[in-house]
Amino acid sequence: MKFHVDRKLAIPIRQQLRSAIEYEISFGSLSAGSPLPSVRELAEQAGVAPMTISNVYAELKAKGMIEGRSGSGTFVANGPLANAARRQAAGDLRHRIDALIDHALGLGIGPTDVMAIVNARVAYRAGSGVQKRIVMIGLFADATASYADCVANQVGHLATVEPATLGAIRGEEAALARVRAADLVLTFANLQGDVEALVPGGTVLSLRFIPSEATRMALASLDPMARVAVVSRFPDFLPILTLGVRRFAAHVQSFAALNMDDPDLAAVLAGCDVLVLATGADAVAQMARQDASKIEYRHIPDPGDIDRQVIPLISDTAEAVERGRKEAS
Repeated sequence: MKFHVDRKLAIPIRQQLRSAIEYEISFGSLSAGSPLPSVRELAEQAGVAPMTISNVYAELKAKGMIEGRSGSGTFVANGPLANAARRQAAGDLRHRIDALIDHALGLGIGPTDVMAIVNARVAYRAGSGVQKRIVMIGLFADATASYADCVANQVGHLATVEPATLGAIRGEEAALARVRAADLVLTFANLQGDVEALVPGGTVLSLRFIPSEATRMALASLDPMARVAVVSRFPDFLPILTLGVRRFAAHVQSFAALNMDDPDLAAVLAGCDVLVLATGADAVAQMARQDASKIEYRHIPDPGDIDRQVIPLISDTAEAVERGRKEAS
């Protein structure tokens, strides 16, 4: 089987992979006993981190859909879903689902919204036991998608997590409606007031954000003699950004900190060996020398906040809280 992920969709990659495997099992393409790729093989095929695949497999094992065999690998389990796929009615169901999707797309409804509509209807028809919905709101699409993936990796099967930008929910009624229908909305502390005004009565939680491991390692490995320029899109964030860079690159002596609109920016960049950019300031990279190194100062949601604040809010029982914590470890 070939599993494909579409990074343009506002659907977390892990959710895409999990849904693809469930789909193939549901309709017999992966029958009971069929081998699945190893974690490393599927990670390479999909272009994702092995940890993402490990989490997908863990979720499917918890649902009884796949099983691990010591020394042999991972296989489709002989469970209810695989058994149902053997029935003739499974083929008809598949055609009905495809027809529904084609009809929705023909009406101009995007893939993410199709999933939201179906999930909402299933929740209504089935009653309890459905996953909670979390929306992660940020300022920039790519960065917000990565934040949503971090949260999804930690909460596991307790909830689905999707990204949305503040600009999108302000400008699109459909996007705002999806946020208002979520069980929990996550954002930055400095955006919480704006988000709460848009989602009256909703549960809005601000998270702390910490520099990603890749950011910390890139700064720690800088040449001590490098001339470093630190550039922020927002003036209020520049002092925080500068302190972070100095913390993880304390061995570097030459720093220049500027905002994107600083009139001296071009001249400073011409003399710098390394450019450290805040998220949203990536356009400045085109102004730097071609031989200069570029580092995006990327953050991730604080795992401690997710464990202490998010998981209890989306868990129905103490057992679910503990299960979510184990998945994050």
